Amino acid sequence: MKGKLYLIPTTLGDTEPLEVMPISVKKVVEQLDHFIVENEKSARRFIKKITPAKSQGSLQLMLLDKYSDEMEIQNYLNVCEEGVSVGLLSEAGVPAVADPGATIAKLAHEKGVQVVPLVGPSSILLAIMASGMNGQSFAFNGYLPIDKSDRKRTIKDLERISKDRDQSQIFIETPYRNEKMLADLCATLSPQTRLCVACDITLPTEYIKTFTVKQWKNEKADLHKRPAIFIIHR
Repeated sequence: MKGKLYLIPTTLGDTEPLEVMPISVKKVVEQLDHFIVENEKSARRFIKKITPAKSQGSLQLMLLDKYSDEMEIQNYLNVCEEGVSVGLLSEAGVPAVADPGATIAKLAHEKGVQVVPLVGPSSILLAIMASGMNGQSFAFNGYLPIDKSDRKRTIKDLERISKDRDQSQIFIETPYRNEKMLADLCATLSPQTRLCVACDITLPTEYIKTFTVKQWKNEKADLHKRPAIFIIHR
């Protein structure tokens, strides 16, 4: 039998893994020695935290980042042909959602390897759950343009789409630019458009607020260098 590809969630910050994910994740990590990871150091730290007794020396880690060779990546699941299962670890949250791991999931399907997604925290889903916005119809848009004029145009486009489709629009920003993003949203969106800001999700410092843009102009929020999700609905 072929090995499987397990999509293994990680925490969204410095929390105990079993506080935010089921024991089944721990059991799978205990069984595996081969992992595809974005960062070796943080991957080892997570594995040690969730399975302290596991030998670090037994781990076979394959890197998946912007420097990874595409031809080499094509061989990452070869061990599955020998019956060996592989774990795909995200740097934060769930693999393959707003995450380079989607490349590996695609490869697994092409090779006929069973893909097994495990339950864990997704900042995107947790944010839409808590936002009070439309959980029936929403779209994730990744990062918005950095150029000021392009960003303004994109924000207005997303607001228009939200109104036309009654669809919540979700996006993210590099943490050190969060406060600039909030300022741009307040300057660009209509006063009655609702805006949710959700940061540090699942952490003790969790902050999730939904106000109209008009109300946000009177709200003070410290978002600097805190992982955040932004959602708008017109």
